[in-house]
Amino acid sequence: MSVLLIAEHNNKELKPFTLNVINAAKQIDEDIHVLLIGHNADSVAKQISEVSGVKKIIHVDNVIYENYVAENFVPVILKNAEGYTHIVSAANTFGKNLMPRVAANLDTSQISDIIKVISNDTFLRPIYAGNAFATVKSNDPKKCITVRPTSFDPAPSTGGSAEIVKGEASEEYSLTKFIKKEEIKSDRPELGTARIVISGGRGLQSGDNFKLITAVADKLNAAIGASRAAVDAGYITNDHQVGQTGKVVVPDLYIAVGISGAIQHLAGMKESKVIVAINKDGEAPIFSVADYGLEADLFEALPQFLEELNKLNTIQK
Repeated sequence: MSVLLIAEHNNKELKPFTLNVINAAKQIDEDIHVLLIGHNADSVAKQISEVSGVKKIIHVDNVIYENYVAENFVPVILKNAEGYTHIVSAANTFGKNLMPRVAANLDTSQISDIIKVISNDTFLRPIYAGNAFATVKSNDPKKCITVRPTSFDPAPSTGGSAEIVKGEASEEYSLTKFIKKEEIKSDRPELGTARIVISGGRGLQSGDNFKLITAVADKLNAAIGASRAAVDAGYITNDHQVGQTGKVVVPDLYIAVGISGAIQHLAGMKESKVIVAINKDGEAPIFSVADYGLEADLFEALPQFLEELNKLNTIQK
């Protein structure tokens, strides 16, 4: 029994959530092999080789893998899947795009978004927007699994000495072509891994008013999130969305501003260590999960909060 883990990276650095998935894979089996598909990603291979718990890295290097296209990645995974009982990846945009294709080609049932490993064939996963949990047992000889990375601590990035072997590429998929990639550059912490997140909802009333959120985020070195209602209203781009159809976050501090707390949003943040809610509606569902709640008009509360942060910064200097 052994685990094949699909690494997520940008050919220069390993994506942080891969470390969380490695830690989850350790609970399935100690024999963990990482499949690294990319181009000129030797530095990533070296980085993975030092991760505690990884036994081997299969490095597939080809120019057709310079940019991630799921249709190109799947044949390589299938070529290397023989002999493995589990194929795992993160339950993020990368894994959700990739793993269902792998499972379909292997004619196996995918086990999605697991938050706990009970045994090597039994797993716990949330259902109904996190309001219930399902214990799933799979008898499939080969199991395709996506892991909710925020439910597992990252594996230590040092202490390992995995061997690196070269893997073979597959034919390029001709019906799908990579055109271009547009990325939003930001000096802020990444939303999925930030220690502090401040999110705004429809209560902000406009995109211009998100500058209140931005000002506080700058002082706290926080990532900026949003509810789906705010994204749908055009206040902010969808890469900031937190929730069932957005990103799942588990920061040390989550500040929800003008967010009522629909169950879809709660599913993406209710595991945060400390939750602070600011809403003028005292009956808003967000208060049911908040550790600290302030029933107030956000347009009065946020400027006061910012003023206090400025005073604190002045004292510290």
